[in-house]
Amino acid sequence: MSGNRNLYLFAILAIGVAIFLRFLWPLVLRATIDNVIGDKPLSDQGWLAPLFNQFFLLLGGKTVLEKMLWICSLLLILLTASRGIFIFLKGKWSAVATESIIKNLREKLYDHLQHLPFSYHVKVRTGDLIQRCTSDIETIRRFLALQFVEIGRALFMIVIALSFMLPMNLKMTLISLSLVPFLFIFSYAFFMKIKIAFKNSDESEGRLSTVLQENLTGVRVVKAFARQKFEIDKFDAKNSEFRDLTYRLIHLFAIYWGFSDMMSLIQIGGVLIFGTLFAAQGEISLGTLLAFSSYSGMLLWPVRQLGRVLTDMGKAMISLERIQEILDEPIEDLEQGTNLTKAKGKIKFKNVWFGYDKEQPVLKNISFEVEPGQTVAILGPTGSGKSSLVNLIPRLYDIDQGEILIDDHNINLLSKQSLRQNIGIVLQEPFLFSRTIKENISMNCQDANEETIFNAAQTASVHDVIETFQDQYETKVGERGVTLSGGQKQRIAIARAIINSVPILIFDDSLSAVDTETDAAIRNRLKKRRDDITTIIISHRLNTLAEADKIIVLEKGKIVQEGDHLQLLAEEGLYKRIWQLQNSLEAEFNLEEESFSELEKNQKAVENI
Repeated sequence: MSGNRNLYLFAILAIGVAIFLRFLWPLVLRATIDNVIGDKPLSDQGWLAPLFNQFFLLLGGKTVLEKMLWICSLLLILLTASRGIFIFLKGKWSAVATESIIKNLREKLYDHLQHLPFSYHVKVRTGDLIQRCTSDIETIRRFLALQFVEIGRALFMIVIALSFMLPMNLKMTLISLSLVPFLFIFSYAFFMKIKIAFKNSDESEGRLSTVLQENLTGVRVVKAFARQKFEIDKFDAKNSEFRDLTYRLIHLFAIYWGFSDMMSLIQIGGVLIFGTLFAAQGEISLGTLLAFSSYSGMLLWPVRQLGRVLTDMGKAMISLERIQEILDEPIEDLEQGTNLTKAKGKIKFKNVWFGYDKEQPVLKNISFEVEPGQTVAILGPTGSGKSSLVNLIPRLYDIDQGEILIDDHNINLLSKQSLRQNIGIVLQEPFLFSRTIKENISMNCQDANEETIFNAAQTASVHDVIETFQDQYETKVGERGVTLSGGQKQRIAIARAIINSVPILIFDDSLSAVDTETDAAIRNRLKKRRDDITTIIISHRLNTLAEADKIIVLEKGKIVQEGDHLQLLAEEGLYKRIWQLQNSLEAEFNLEEESFSELEKNQKAVENI
């Protein structure tokens, strides 16, 4: 970081030298007109008189310079070239420092996002996060690269201008700077106004990005329900809002540039009018008039540009505030706590209460125990808290009351990193990255060899399917796995979860998209893979749940039934009602299938006759 500060310091010094050389240009022109072509003494060059005197003597004095005026022209060219070199150095050093700072900021922001808790990501708008990570970062980069050094430029301008102009003529200096304070005040007022307007515009752009991101992510749903018109209208509303707020920004810019242009032109006009009057009266020389005319233009335009500097600074401050909002969010400490080396798989819930809103608990006084190697199935209607329950085990959320124990260790005292290394979870909506199938499966085990990847895929009953693809395991699955079917995505997600042979496996309704036969094959292969693996399955297929060692039935956040398949069938309750309903539907389906088969036979008999 200190290296970047030094680069900015060098850039500011470089622009200072460039400004000094630029201010020398009118002085050389003045000396050429007044002291070489004219008869005025060099003493009227103020504090630079000794320097000019030594330089004139070095070049051969007034007589030589009168005959060789091209030397003065050459000097002006050298000053311009030297100034260009320092401007180049300023641009180079500020660019290198800026890109280094922005790179570090991007990495810090991305790293922070990776370590924020799961609860944060489910409540924020993805489009707004993307806008902060791209547009807001770019706003800061533009300010640091283009405008930050310009603050030093404006300060150098005023200091050097005063040191050059005051020795020449006090009255002309005051006239040349008379409107500068008003420009500063106007620029500051504009800065305060534009800061609020830009914040509104930036937040509107974030809402627009959210609509776009959601639409592109859910494009298949939009097309499936022919909702294009609705989505276009929704986008148009946010786009119109963004346009109106941007118009507000443009309107403020127009007022600023128009008023500051008018003030600048009045200032230059005043210098020319009064300078011409003083020159006609003999108070100043023609060279002095030309010098002040040059200085007035050189000084006013950078001061006027201060409005743009302040504007970009306001934008950068708002963008920095929006980024800081993310950085201020407390991160998940994955290392704090005792390390769980290799779990046996024993899980115990003791009087657990949990709610996303503490005043409205989702889970109420949950208690049950799972022995190592057992398969536990969880059944319950929508909204009963099934997914919330299994999300508590890897501490994607923390409980409000009670205890969850793994191998008699309170998970709140275990490090999240080691805890999650012992748990494989396949979420209700499996997510695949836009990479190859091989990369998606090995994501949880980067050093996995091909044999390990193949074995995991075979256990998940997806190896044979992958082999039918043209590029097999090197097949790109597309963004969010869009090129695969729902069942294929689920099976690849299962392979990703089991590749590390973790002692605890959680399936959050993640076999719903596969057929019953494949479901059974996956469960049988998991049993053969390891006998002591603890498995928790959320499913609505009672044929799947029936084979579990223990079945837990949830309703309205409470355990209403617990036991194995036969025990639950022997008592009245939700499990028995669902079992009877599914069996009756299956029997009705089989009857319809038999009737259809009989109808086909009769049809063939008629055809044969």
